[in-house]
Amino acid sequence: MEYNIEYLQLLKERYPNIQLACAEIIALESRMKLPKLTEHFMSDIHGEHESFLHILRNASGVIKEKIDNVFERTLSEKERDTLSTIIYYPERKLDLIKQETDDIDDWYKITLYRLIEVCRLVASKYTRSDIRELLPKTFGSIIDELLHADTDFGSDKEMYYAQSILSIVELGQADAFIVEIAHLIQNLAIGRLHIIGDIFDRGPRADIILDRLLTYHNVDIQWGNHDVEWMGAAAGNLACIANVIAISTKYCNFDCIEDGYGINLRPLTVFALETYADDPCTCFIPRNPNSVDISKNDEEFWAKLHKAISIIRFKLEGQIILRHPEFLMENHLMLDKINYTEGTITLDGKTHRLLDTNFPTVNTDNPYELTPEETELMKSLRASFMHSEKLQRHIRFMYSKGSMYLVCNNNLLYHGCIPMMPDGEFAEYTIDGKSVKGKALLDRAEKTARVGYFGKPDSAEKQYGEDFLWYLWCGIGSPVYGKNKMTSFERYFIADEDTWAEIKDPYYKLVGSTKTCEKILSEFGVDPNTFSHIINGHVPVMLKKGESPVRAGGKLLVIDGGLSKAYQEQTGIAGYTLLFNSHGLLLSEHNSFDSVKDAVTKDIDIKSSLEVIDIAPTRLLIEDTDLGKQLHKKINDLRALVDAFRRGIVK
Repeated sequence: MEYNIEYLQLLKERYPNIQLACAEIIALESRMKLPKLTEHFMSDIHGEHESFLHILRNASGVIKEKIDNVFERTLSEKERDTLSTIIYYPERKLDLIKQETDDIDDWYKITLYRLIEVCRLVASKYTRSDIRELLPKTFGSIIDELLHADTDFGSDKEMYYAQSILSIVELGQADAFIVEIAHLIQNLAIGRLHIIGDIFDRGPRADIILDRLLTYHNVDIQWGNHDVEWMGAAAGNLACIANVIAISTKYCNFDCIEDGYGINLRPLTVFALETYADDPCTCFIPRNPNSVDISKNDEEFWAKLHKAISIIRFKLEGQIILRHPEFLMENHLMLDKINYTEGTITLDGKTHRLLDTNFPTVNTDNPYELTPEETELMKSLRASFMHSEKLQRHIRFMYSKGSMYLVCNNNLLYHGCIPMMPDGEFAEYTIDGKSVKGKALLDRAEKTARVGYFGKPDSAEKQYGEDFLWYLWCGIGSPVYGKNKMTSFERYFIADEDTWAEIKDPYYKLVGSTKTCEKILSEFGVDPNTFSHIINGHVPVMLKKGESPVRAGGKLLVIDGGLSKAYQEQTGIAGYTLLFNSHGLLLSEHNSFDSVKDAVTKDIDIKSSLEVIDIAPTRLLIEDTDLGKQLHKKINDLRALVDAFRRGIVK
């Protein structure tokens, strides 16, 4: 047997003798035989923080299922619903219960026993050392003891267990204890959380979602096009900044920008009201899917802001397109195709009358040039984005936990598509001077996106990376967008809906076949003949039109079901989430979430229906996972160390 002596000497620092090395081998080999932990997949959250947080709290129905397993024969449905709400919203539910309950001490004792039973069940897949890493600081040691105490009648620890509960109540610590064990149950119910893109835009508070993800115990993110748009804005790209603000004005959504990230929009307000004072801006009246309470005057006010930043957006995008012909985005150039005298635009040989002909800031000789006022405005907005500490912290987290794709436990996760040709071959595009396709395209795109944020300030590499982040947002060949163009201008200014068409990448037709999915899995190093799948977001599943989230014989799972309220009228549901436990894959279809208030006061949960999608050939253990591969390597290294000790090769 050949040894890497230098490596074994380093390993010896942690395991200095045979007994310690063997003890670790025993612990690791035992752990390999535990069932695989549950993975939770969510996609296209789009700022819907209340729905997202509730689904995270109830683990897509897993916690309610555990409660039913334990108490279905001993508690009524109403009592089980109340117990569920206590776990989801312990602080708020406790306030209500204390107002409604006469003997609160007795209620505390009963509830503490019940919560410990639920916690014991969700903790059953974890080693004790794993649980200790998730235990809260204050009552962690007490919870640890209670979870592992023998509570049977007549056992040696029966009185110990009872006294612990009694002391918690008598010392006035029941509320704090319930809050901590409820949060522990939420964490233990899910072993790992996957976000398959698009945390930002449309919904009210993406910042609240990211605040929660920052504290989540195990999470990864596959970037979506709305995410890279914000990543570009945080990097300082002016076109991305204009897009972020344009979408916020379009959806009456300023809470995230102003309250969440402290971005100062006053310069835009002043500019818009001065520039478009007498312009009704009717083509830019904002949508209001979140039912924000705004007056007619407010609506007209936001429309002026929406138009002002949109015109700036089209100019800035034009500048990038002209700088980078390799982006192949000439079909986005619109301002140079307008006949400003006639109020028309000619596209593909056809002339269309514009719905809005007021362009006071456009220089017809150089339509993509910003006016001095627009230049100063964008300079001010850029400073706000760059100096928002919270935004920058969130975007660094997106880079730290995020990627273009992820291979995890034989599943391939990505947001948009793998660009393809109509014949099923991978499409080739040029990124930073190199032609790439398939996996290489996504790898190079990720590298370039990272340079766009972390590159040396004012360097050519960083400038290209910033522009590339905008390209990822809406460019042909972008794996997180996947269409031939983004027809925002046409939708604002042209009545002919034929001009609004956005042609999807051939991927979206081809991926319905098992053969294509197997080709993609193989490209990313996943054996398609194993228990493997592609998990995809980005394009909402139109349940109303008969579409299914399960495609290609179960090899492809599309889990964008319309969590965003802006899509729910089209999809007919309020989102999909996916669970991957030791038995297989379960798809959870959700109805809309009314409010946290109703959830707390009326014990109303999101109505979800679980459907088994694919059953594993045998129950999956940790040894069958990526973690198992890591543990197996560590076990082999430790066995080599033990052998080296015994042979005298290492002292």
